[in-house]
Amino acid sequence: MECRHELKATMKDPKRCLEDAADLYSYAYDASFGIFQPDLVLQPMSTEETAAIVKIANIHRVPLYPRGRGTSLSGGPLAVHGGVVLDFSLWDQKLEIHPDDMIAIVSPGVLTGSIDTAAGKHGLMYPPDPSSAHVSTIGGNLAENSGGPRGLKYGVTKDYVIGLEVVTPEGEVIRTGGKTVKNVTGYDLTKLIVGSEGTLGIVTEAILKLIPKPVATKTALVPFKDLVDSGKAISKILTSGILPSKMEIMDQSSLLAVEEYEPLGLPIHAEAVLLLELDGHPEAIAQEMEVVEKVCLDAGAEEVKVARDAIEERELWKARKLVSPAIVKIKPTKISEDATVPRSKIPEMFRRLKIIRDTYGVHLVVFGHAGDGNLHPNIIADQRDAEEMRRVEEAVGEIFKAAVELGGTLSGEHGIGVMKSPFMEMEVGKEGLDMMHRIKRAWDPNNVLNPGKIFPEPGQRLVLSNE
Repeated sequence: MECRHELKATMKDPKRCLEDAADLYSYAYDASFGIFQPDLVLQPMSTEETAAIVKIANIHRVPLYPRGRGTSLSGGPLAVHGGVVLDFSLWDQKLEIHPDDMIAIVSPGVLTGSIDTAAGKHGLMYPPDPSSAHVSTIGGNLAENSGGPRGLKYGVTKDYVIGLEVVTPEGEVIRTGGKTVKNVTGYDLTKLIVGSEGTLGIVTEAILKLIPKPVATKTALVPFKDLVDSGKAISKILTSGILPSKMEIMDQSSLLAVEEYEPLGLPIHAEAVLLLELDGHPEAIAQEMEVVEKVCLDAGAEEVKVARDAIEERELWKARKLVSPAIVKIKPTKISEDATVPRSKIPEMFRRLKIIRDTYGVHLVVFGHAGDGNLHPNIIADQRDAEEMRRVEEAVGEIFKAAVELGGTLSGEHGIGVMKSPFMEMEVGKEGLDMMHRIKRAWDPNNVLNPGKIFPEPGQRLVLSNE
């Protein structure tokens, strides 16, 4: 890289330039698949440093890959064409809560969970709650438009971003939106940048909307003998006039894995359980829980177990949080998808997933945010078994196909990255993909920012191996 010395000179502290072989290899991964080693890693900690890097990279056509803590499940920060990884995880110094304006102003390396914790001290809440909130950075969440269990009632990251500071692909600094909840001045660049996976600009500061924190919650565990009945119950609850703050599903394989991992007394005979939370005024949620109980029992639930206090609530949610670590004890390789379907199609999606599991002989586990149709079909496999991984690749393709055929989407919260780009045309069509290409070319004509993501490259297909 001819401009290596120029790029390194942008860092005020040379320790934030990483180029040893061990360091570069450490940044060759994220939480998905593939090993792509960058040529250099820089750790910017100011807008000025970031802008200087981008200007040099744009002149010399050097690819840049913004990155937080590397929890991406779609390959978003991987250096697929070599170049420079920009690690923003050290830049976590700004976390301001402005309670009178009900906003937070943050730098890109702040942990997402820390924002909600800080807001809570003022009786406020930052609702987006991806499962990785305790380790993922807000910058990464903004890039992928992350969601979480509370997305059912409160929406996802994009719904809480009202202003951004952004470094453009030419290295200029712009501001979008502001500190006001209402803002209709010109094009909504804020919404365009959030979820663009670092392909249009690099976020160096975000202004986030906060909301009042609910005064109480109530949680229930609802087992079903039939997985499809649980899907029907989800629609019945949502059309009963009740909007839970969370509604998660765990299938029998998930329950068995968690009980094997840490016995919690889960109903492992059930084919599925719903785990739901209501929030609001205590008297209101008590009445709403009565409605939920009746709806679930009418839909075929065996019982409705309501947590009696905060300790029991935490125990029930602990089961959901343990699914991911538990299932990787079955086999070492976890392919976590986030195909999302309209709520009315959840029962049909469950039926399709059963067929895919049997057709390809894969270990398919289903859990996720069933209330908004954002399921997480996870396939557990062993990456060292080439024949099994071939079947897994076919099964994953069929999962995407089923979601799109049912009117759904490839991704509800993980993003497209490099993992799902081969399937983009299936969902948005040739013309839709071309329009996205035009936006990318207009913003970043030299294709410097995060190349190889979102858009499929000639001959590209899903590959779940490192061969």
